[in-house]
Amino acid sequence: MGKKDKSEKKVKDGKKKDEVLNPEVLAQSIAQAARSMRTALSHSLATSGLYAGQDGVVLALANEGSMTPGQIAQKLGVKAPTMTRTIGRMEAQGFVERSEDDGDGRMTRVKLTDAGLRSVDHINASLSVCAARAIDGLSNKEVKTVVKLLRVIDANLQANGSAE
Repeated sequence: MGKKDKSEKKVKDGKKKDEVLNPEVLAQSIAQAARSMRTALSHSLATSGLYAGQDGVVLALANEGSMTPGQIAQKLGVKAPTMTRTIGRMEAQGFVERSEDDGDGRMTRVKLTDAGLRSVDHINASLSVCAARAIDGLSNKEVKTVVKLLRVIDANLQANGSAE
């Protein structure tokens, strides 16, 4: 009996090592991992009164100082009406405040309140805990590879527009 070609070696699940993954499985796996990460983060953030998606607004404002709702929406990749509702809710919760732009009274700027600024440390701690849970059991090399591959996937999707 001759040696098997490397491409014919079987892996644990019985499939050929070089077999192409079903694109649906890839898409579902990425989406599920993102949902699980978002859910874990939401549970952790709930103790501070923040809801899903609000952490991104807080971190964007913490980095930039103040921004227009449109700038925040663009930075976070959401539609302006969604951001307007999110800002309204966060304003009612006391995390942000709106004011007129100094240079253009027609424009609204959003900035963090003291409560919003205090939430930054909690958000960063929650992100660290969730990230640690997500990579439990992976080596540093594996984590670097996952990040590299996800960045390539993201760049491919950004460059080619949305799927139709």
